[in-house]
Formats: sequence, structure tokens, C-alpha cells
Amino acid sequence: MDYVTTASTGNATNFGGLYGGASAQMAVGICSSSTRGLFAAVGATYNNASSNVIEYITIATTGNSTDFGDLTISTAGNRKASTSSTIRGLFAGGGDSATNVIDFVTIASIGNATDFGDLLNTTSGAAGLSNCHGGL
Repeated sequence: MDYVTTASTGNATNFGGLYGGASAQMAVGICSSSTRGLFAAVGATYNNASSNVIEYITIATTGNSTDFGDLTISTAGNRKASTSSTIRGLFAGGGDSATNVIDFVTIASIGNATDFGDLLNTTSGAAGLSNCHGGL
């Protein structure tokens, strides 16, 4: 993972890596609060493997991610929709395994995801918006 300081110009700098050696491209659902960034289904795009792993980083400090917990189901591929408020992160649908499951986590406390409900249809590609800053 790389980061840039948006208040100044310059090149990206190394932030750290995901737990277990996966890359950020192998995380299929990403959301955050102002203090934590979450990566869901880490490793799911590697050889089309399934994953239920959620990892997190502390945004204010560089370093590798840490295990957060697990999604309620494993998904393969990428394209999991994700969104967050300052309190909760949601992960919906799922990669190549097309699911209608919506999971949620409380970002401030680590732990496994809980079933939030279901999408109307199964999906393998979706997007999400937040309620923070008018949904931008």
C-alpha cells in the first residue's frame, strides 16, 4: 500500500502491506472511518480463491494491516461493494461467486461481521455510497 499527503504535492510513499502478504489489489471490499481503513475478502482475487478475511490499518500510522475478523461467507474474485459511515462498514454482494449477502462491522471494534440483510438480487459487481459528507 502507498499513501500521499494530500495537503502537499509529491510522490506516493510506502505505507505497509496487508497481513499475510496479500496486496491491496487482492482485497475486494474497502471502506474506512477517519481512523481505520478496512479491507474485506483479502486474498480473494489470487488464483480466484475464496476468502472471508477482514483486515484493518490505522490511518494515522504507517505499517502493515492487522486481522480484524471474518465476513459471514467467503467470496471469490473481486467486485464486492463496500461503503461506510463513521460507525459501520458494509460489504455487499460478492465477486465471481455472486451473492446477495450484506455484512456489517463496527469499525471501532475488531470482530467478525454480522449479517445486515440481503440485496434484492445476487450480484458480482456493485458500488456503494456513504452517508458521510452528503454521500460523496
